[in-house]
Amino acid sequence: MTEAKLKSKLWIQAAIRRCEIEAIPAMVVRRGDADAGAILIKLNRLDGTCEVLSQARDAQGNLVWMRSTGPDPVPEEKADSYIARQVTYDSDLWVLEVEDRQGRLPFLEKII
Repeated sequence: MTEAKLKSKLWIQAAIRRCEIEAIPAMVVRRGDADAGAILIKLNRLDGTCEVLSQARDAQGNLVWMRSTGPDPVPEEKADSYIARQVTYDSDLWVLEVEDRQGRLPFLEKII
């Protein structure tokens, strides 16, 4: 049995609401397909560095998030460049930017 997939727009709205509860600024910087667009998260640490996370599946087929720009924060320009390249491959892509010096993402459980 496969797990039910939440529509992208609804997932984004829930993530933003969860950030609001924690007083963490989050905003949509690119809208994708409301039903099935892939999602990238740009975690802006407000010190000139960022991380970009993307959705992936683990060996058991569970949804996980991976650090697309590597294990360490990168300069914001490099993160933006990565996102721009991904948009050229997928025009339905959503980009959610979260701003937090501590790197908190209250809506994610597992990051690999």
